[in-house]
Amino acid sequence: MGIFDKAKDVLSQHPDKVEQGLDKAADLADRRTGGEHTDQIDRGVGVAQEKLGDFLRKDTPPA
Repeated sequence: MGIFDKAKDVLSQHPDKVEQGLDKAADLADRRTGGEHTDQIDRGVGVAQEKLGDFLRKDTPPA
């Protein structure tokens, strides 16, 4: 199993933890930059969360 397969497994099994990790990373980046890039960081997290949602919807079989 390759690294991408492992990442897919983690994303599909623990999407809430991945989202929490994104939020923590954004908070750390914001603190380290002294709040100078808050808007860009927020946009980046928003895009990542959107892509995560797209991945989960694509990976979930229809009911």
